[in-house]
Amino acid sequence: MTELRAELRTFLLGWFEQYLPGGAYFWYDILVLCWIALFAIVLHLIIKNTAKHLLKGRFSERILQPGSKTPADLALKLARNISFVFQGAVVVIQARLWIPADNSFLHTIEMVTDQWIILFSLLSLFSLLDIFQAISDRRAVRAHFPLRGLLQTIKLIASVLTCILAVSILMNKSPLILLSGLGALSAVLLLVFKDAILGLVAGIQLSANNMLAVGDWLEMPKYGADGDVIDIALTTVKVRNFDKTITTIPTYALISDSFKNWRGMSESGGRRIKRSIHLEMSSVRFLDEHELSELRKANLLTEYIDSKIAAINVENANQDMSCLLNGRRLTNVGTFRHYLIALLKQHPKIHNNMTLMVRQLEPTNKGLPIEIYTFTNTTVWAEYEGIQADIFDHILAILPVFNLKAHESPTGSDIRSLSLGKH
Repeated sequence: MTELRAELRTFLLGWFEQYLPGGAYFWYDILVLCWIALFAIVLHLIIKNTAKHLLKGRFSERILQPGSKTPADLALKLARNISFVFQGAVVVIQARLWIPADNSFLHTIEMVTDQWIILFSLLSLFSLLDIFQAISDRRAVRAHFPLRGLLQTIKLIASVLTCILAVSILMNKSPLILLSGLGALSAVLLLVFKDAILGLVAGIQLSANNMLAVGDWLEMPKYGADGDVIDIALTTVKVRNFDKTITTIPTYALISDSFKNWRGMSESGGRRIKRSIHLEMSSVRFLDEHELSELRKANLLTEYIDSKIAAINVENANQDMSCLLNGRRLTNVGTFRHYLIALLKQHPKIHNNMTLMVRQLEPTNKGLPIEIYTFTNTTVWAEYEGIQADIFDHILAILPVFNLKAHESPTGSDIRSLSLGKH
């Protein structure tokens, strides 16, 4: 200590010995502790208010509302933690200035402040990482890299190293000694941090292969997940289902199990319609001249019927058409299929640059399936369902025009009607 501090210490010890005999050193240590605490509190308030003033100059008051997870609030938290680190350093410096080096009280203060500095240094690192995460979350377009999982991994590693450093200081041993002893506990550590390790590896694979990102529509029936990904963390992935429930999936399950990512559909600009209408096979037949003349009035069928009739007439020139087995004829279901193709091609909500077809599937006991396979020019769910419903409303309504009937299984009313008819 300098000469001035030595004289002041001597004066205070003499004064305490005069008025408080027998406890001069104790009361001197209490006075020094009060002075150090007061100095640290004043320093903390100065740093905190300065940081808050600087942040107010850069962010609006709305962003600085307490409780909100914004970079500004996290920056205030970072400044507060850093101020606590400085407080610990100041306490150590002040204690060494006013307390002799061979005093056990100084050793206690140094031990406590070292733990204090380590703790708030770790919390400062956490706050800095949270700021990076908050800035990433506020971006309009988020990267596919699993930043949250990486930051959580850094926090986990930093926490383990900090605990080792804190214990080494308490034991007055080198941290390398503790690290060398962890080799025997490696199996235990692998078991304890199994989920974290698997989650980190899975997150890297998801990022490297561009398999999943926040905002993607994920479907994973095994876990009951069908909705938007809202968070990709170190060990879990959160999915907000369309019924507004939250499903939590282990990150490594996305690598070990299969899932469906609808991102490709969203980015393509078109969503597939693949639905069949089942026709009664007994209603399938050839069209006669009267029916052809009526169907020809339809704008979507005029060109098709004219071209087909011309081609059929050429092929049937030398055929005995009185027999239905001879020559070619138009059928109601074939004409119906071509009408649907023409209808879809001119539909304003159908994507013309994607696959469009109407195909006949294998007949079953449920009738003859006619499948519509096309894409809408929107991926918005509500609009897609409306377009699909409008198309099939129209299809069901025009079936009688082609003398076709939709197949449906007998209902209870049908059975009762048959029963009453017998009586």
